[in-house]
Amino acid sequence: MTERIDKGIILKKQEPLKKQEPLKRGSGTLLPVASLPSKYGIGTFGKSAYDFIDFLKNSKQKYWQVLPLGPTGYGDSPYQSFSAFAGNPYFIDLEILMEEGLIEREDAEAVNWGDTQDTVDYLKIYENRFDILRKAFANSDHKEDQDYLDFCKENSFWLNDYSLYMGIKEHFGGIEWLKWPDDIRLRKPQAVESYSKKFEEESQFWNFIQYKFTRQFQDLKKYAKNNKIEIIGDIPIYVALDSADAWVNTDQFQMDEDHRPVIVAGVPPDMFSETGQLWGNPIYDWDYMKKNNFDWWRKRMKYSASLFDIIRIDHFIGIINYYAIEYGSKTAMGGEWKKGPGEDLLSAINEATGDTLIIAEDLGVVTKEVIRVLKLSGYPGMRLMQFGFDGNPRNSNLPKYFDANSVVYPGTHDNETLRGYFENASDKTRANARKILRTKRNRDLVWLLIETAFKSRASTVIFQIQDYLELDNRARTNIPSTIGGNWSWRLVPGQASSELGQRIAKLAEKYKR
Repeated sequence: MTERIDKGIILKKQEPLKKQEPLKRGSGTLLPVASLPSKYGIGTFGKSAYDFIDFLKNSKQKYWQVLPLGPTGYGDSPYQSFSAFAGNPYFIDLEILMEEGLIEREDAEAVNWGDTQDTVDYLKIYENRFDILRKAFANSDHKEDQDYLDFCKENSFWLNDYSLYMGIKEHFGGIEWLKWPDDIRLRKPQAVESYSKKFEEESQFWNFIQYKFTRQFQDLKKYAKNNKIEIIGDIPIYVALDSADAWVNTDQFQMDEDHRPVIVAGVPPDMFSETGQLWGNPIYDWDYMKKNNFDWWRKRMKYSASLFDIIRIDHFIGIINYYAIEYGSKTAMGGEWKKGPGEDLLSAINEATGDTLIIAEDLGVVTKEVIRVLKLSGYPGMRLMQFGFDGNPRNSNLPKYFDANSVVYPGTHDNETLRGYFENASDKTRANARKILRTKRNRDLVWLLIETAFKSRASTVIFQIQDYLELDNRARTNIPSTIGGNWSWRLVPGQASSELGQRIAKLAEKYKR
């Protein structure tokens, strides 16, 4: 790779885009960690996660898709995280902390974590989880723990800024950094130094939390690998505006001199919303990033590759064309499409991730350029079977059009469950589905669709556990453009039964998955 100097910045000439090898034929289950069973209010990296890996193994599956693992903010969405690098503290298993002698059992059992097993009560989690984690921190010997010290050193390129950000954020009652006092909002050197000294112990707490998150997850990942289960992790293409990334790296985003966004992300009006989706994420300054050899993205992707066996890039089309909305707009209707970094960024991503495979979430406005770059990269795109029953014989979501290098889903985490979809579909849509799936009975549609996906040419098929269980929309994960009640559905003990596993295993064996 050649280098040249331009205005003090080293520019590296990108190598031609390396084509990725296809995913191996297999099937898997989509289940966010938060949705695992637990008597402490939310899924964790504890026994239920290990049990779920056993379920996948016994079901003859190869993949567990966990969605993003970052700390959740407003709306409880893992796609609006306080950091592109940090992990969700809620996923730290309390039973493991008990085994390590860091907390007492009564510490956890004295708390009301929620009234129902099948729902996450995020308010109760928020109000109680950190008190217990602080007890673990106080009882730890982290200052003398060489493994902890090594972890902090290895991750200093993001960890120190994140931990300081969380300490300051808590100090100001949780408000977004754009509302902080100007001296620290603008990261004046004297203010950063002052706050760093003031919150040194608090920053150590957040460092410790990330250490425990990472070690517990790596132990779980090792168990998955020993059982030949690969973990698919999602990364949102954008970071949240209220995040350490946006606060620290304002030069990486299209922001003004006052460190406020000029434009923000979203998508135009679509089937989910008549006024579009106004996500509000700051949009990268792609020109600056290219001059800086996409250094931030390289670090992000390399770190993600250390966590996941396969990375799914959410909203992949934003790399080719992105929808820009003026900051302060009330809806996404007035935005405009602009050209993204394309192949230059993908070359940097490939170099950073090495052998880690990538899935492209290529949904939305798929232009010829998106198709060209996706084909050039070798990344598998996605097909959503719920979108294939509109009567259009050339619909690319029809099973007969699935190609080997694609990942098939019934829908995404943003869609209805399969049962909910068929219950709410029009008579015409259900008739089309019965014709394609070759049945006269609506009650057979869910499992016939699952079997049709398994026998298709697609290399990989991923179903939400809710669909294997034939649950209705009360088990839906997320409804886009709504706040409240999302990301809260959970498995209850016993639902992922051996009988269900045997049914899935028979399909996997029959269709060589």
